[in-house]
This record gives sequence, C-alpha cells and structure tokens, in this order.
Amino acid sequence: MARAFSWLTDIRPLRESADFRRLWFGSTVSQLGQQMTAVTVSIQVYALTGSTFAVGLVGLFALVPLAVFGLYGGAMADAVDRRTLALVSSAGLWLLSMVLAAQAILELERTWILYAVIACQSACFAMNSPARAAIVPRLIRPELLPAANALSSAAYNLGFTVGPLLGASLIAWHGFAAAYLVDVFTFTASLYALIRLPSVPPIGEVRRAGLRSVVEGFAFLRTAPVLLATFVADIFAMVFAQPRALFPAVAGSFFAGGIRTVGLLQAAPAIGAIVAVLFSGWVGRVRRQGLAIVVCISAYAVAIGLFGLSRTIWLGVALLALSGAADMFSSSYRGTILQSAAPDAMRGRLQGVFIVVVAGGPRLGDFVAGSTASLTTPTIALLGGAIACLIGLFVLLAVNRPFRQYDSRIRAIR
Repeated sequence: MARAFSWLTDIRPLRESADFRRLWFGSTVSQLGQQMTAVTVSIQVYALTGSTFAVGLVGLFALVPLAVFGLYGGAMADAVDRRTLALVSSAGLWLLSMVLAAQAILELERTWILYAVIACQSACFAMNSPARAAIVPRLIRPELLPAANALSSAAYNLGFTVGPLLGASLIAWHGFAAAYLVDVFTFTASLYALIRLPSVPPIGEVRRAGLRSVVEGFAFLRTAPVLLATFVADIFAMVFAQPRALFPAVAGSFFAGGIRTVGLLQAAPAIGAIVAVLFSGWVGRVRRQGLAIVVCISAYAVAIGLFGLSRTIWLGVALLALSGAADMFSSSYRGTILQSAAPDAMRGRLQGVFIVVVAGGPRLGDFVAGSTASLTTPTIALLGGAIACLIGLFVLLAVNRPFRQYDSRIRAIR
C-alpha cells in the first residue's frame, strides 16, 4: 500500500516548513489572477486589432525588460535581502494590475497602453521571480527540492488552468475590466505571504549588484555545461514550439469556437501539468536528470506538432494537456538541478538567467509563432516549430556529454 502511495504528490515540503507553505499558498492564489490577466490581454489585443501579429507583439514587448531586469534582478538577489526584493517587486506588479483594470473601466481601447503595462509588469516580474526562487532552498531540506519544485509547478499550473477559463468567462459575462479586477484582489495573497517570511539576507561575500556581478554569473555558467544545457533545452521548447499566441486564431480556424474555446486551449496544458503533479511522487527517484529533461521536452514537442494537425477540439485539448504534463516534469528537473547544484552565493544570478529563459523564451516564442503563422499558416508554424525543437534537442544531447551523463547523486555540473 505504501509503495502505491509513493507515486502520489510528495507534500513533505508543505508539512515541514511553514514559511514554504505560506509562500506556496500566496503564489497559488496570485497565479490565478495573473493568468487571468495574461489571457485577457491577448484577447483584448486581438479584439482591438484582429491580428495574430499584434498578439505576438505582446510577447516581444515583455521580452526586452524581462531580459534586462531578469539579469539585474538575479544580481540583486545575491546582494540584498531576498524577501525585501520580492516584496517591493510584488507591490509594483500589484499597482500595474490596477492600471490594467483602470484602462478597461475607462474603455481607452489603446493597444499601446497594454503593451506599455506588459513591459513594466515584465520588469517587475523579472526582479521578483529570481528572489522568490532563490529563497526556497533556504526554507527546506535539499532532498525535498524535487518535491518542492513539483508543488511550485502545481501552483503555477493551477493558475494556468483556472485562470484562462475564469478569465474568458468573465470577459464574456462582464467585459475585460472584471477579469483585471480579480487579479488586483488575488495579488494581496502574494503580498501577505512575503510579509510573513523571515529575512533572507545573502550568505558569504556580497558583491554589489551591477554589470560586473552579472558578468560573473555568466562566467560561472560557461564553466557549468549541465546548467547551461538546461537553459538551452528550454529555449528550444519555448522559442520554437510555443503555441500560445496562436490560440485566438486556431480557436476559430481549427475548432470553430470563440472566446471560451480560447480559454479552454489556454488551460489545457496546465490541466495536464496538474494531473502529472498528482502522480509526481517518483520524480525524486530519477537520477539521470539530464536525460529525463530531453525525454520530457521531446514528448512536449511531439504533442505540439500533433496539435497543429488536429481539427477536433477534444483531441487538441488532450494533446495540449500532454504537452503540459511533459513540461511540468522537465521544469521540475531543470529547477532542481539549478537549486541543488549551484552555490548559494551564485544562486540569485543563475536564477536571473533562468527566469530570462523560462519566462522570456515563451514571449519570444509568441512573436516567432505569431509572425510565422502570419507569413504561412498556424499549422505550418506549429508543426515546423516542433520539428526544429526536436532537432535542437538531439544536437544538444550529442555534443554535451556532462549533461548526457549527469547523475543527481553526484551533482557535478562542471
């Protein structure tokens, strides 16, 4: 009986650490509102312009500040109290959610306002996320990191599941303002969780945040081929095989649906990820985590390619759910390698690079997918991107021997 239950979600991090439990709960609730906002912005831009290219530009406007402030935010997380940095940047995100709600209430109908707010939100998020992620290893035992990452993925994907569905329903019922206002209210949970956390000051020699500190992070990364490979593998998936920007268009052209269909497509990957989390108790027992990442991302790419060929809504949803499950396991292993193998003094800067890749990759992928679909068709964009991702993965596996041989019991990243 105990062996059977060992496949279920490992919740020991929530039981053992009250601080991690609060942080996880705050992230879970705030993710709901944030993902409602993400789908609402895409739908609002498409409603104003009728263009997949314009929706793709949402990703591009988010990408540049994410890259710049993600790297600087990571350096800040190694130089100042991580709790304080997370709290200040969260307050900025909260205020920007209010701006989105205000423009919808006033019916300004200006895409440039949406692009500007998304850019500012991206900058705040880029400062916030490295600090949050670098806090986690200070709250729990190292052997619980895979379980903690799976739980964090569950929080993220629960928001991705409920957020788009609720957001699309609120838009259909009472317009864009209703969806944005929910984000404003749910974000208070994140602020409360951070206020309750203890101080998390830097450990060891403190380097002043700046260009030199960022360069040191990249210099370390060049000497750690396993860590570098986790970033490159995710770039292949998110830049080449990211379907999100195409959902408003394919909802009608593939499945003859409307706004609620967009919400369902947005939620489908997260539904798959949540189901995967429920049976994730085994993730901590996998030792060859580099190979596991390649297998998971390959499954993700195949699912996205087949989605591009689907014309039945439930088949499309099932394929997107499969992609979400594969991405959840990949994300868990990538996060675990970074948090367990990187030294604490360097963890903030590497988390900064991580967030640029994890959050910036999909935004660049939105632009690539939207542009490719505008020049060709959504089917070509989805299928071609999946093939490009698979080719990149197999090349990476062939040329990076340490990544291919990485064993979590040894944790050698050089």
